[in-house]
Amino acid sequence: MKNLILIGCLLLIFTSCEKKPRYTQNSEQIEIVKAAINDYDYQEWEKLMSHYADTAHIYYNTRSNVLSPKELAEFHKKNDVFFSTRAFEDENREYEMVEDNNGKTWVNFWGLWKGNLAANNKQIIIPVHITYQFIDNKIVTEYGYWNSSELQSELQKINTEKSATDSVQEPQAAEDIQEVIDIKDEDLE
Repeated sequence: MKNLILIGCLLLIFTSCEKKPRYTQNSEQIEIVKAAINDYDYQEWEKLMSHYADTAHIYYNTRSNVLSPKELAEFHKKNDVFFSTRAFEDENREYEMVEDNNGKTWVNFWGLWKGNLAANNKQIIIPVHITYQFIDNKIVTEYGYWNSSELQSELQKINTEKSATDSVQEPQAAEDIQEVIDIKDEDLE
């Protein structure tokens, strides 16, 4: 009887100490993030939105301006007009899933975003960190952070060059000038 109680106590101790991992690089949520990033790369906006809860909050380089999943496609389309190509590099992607002390599930993504500007084909490479909170395998919160100063500087330079080019007017031909005065050789003598 003592042995049975001892075995029962040991079994209880071992099973109660078993916890699921708080950190992993393989999970269903990581696969969802991989799919979301792939959908972004290939501009599959409907598929991208399907990974989010309807009430999800998305923050890019801010904690105050929130995007909804419905606004996400328009946000990306608006930014894509400046690029001939853009995507995250395949070989420089890192993923991890963690469970925080409050039991919330987060997936962290680190990658290199690469884009070629449409105006001059200059390549811009930006390190990006995005963290996604999941509930029931849906993204409910997303925080994305990156330094866009090089991109902003290049876009500003392009606009300045365009403005300078637009302000230089080509010489007008005589037929384009509304009032042309005929000057005859005898008027000059």
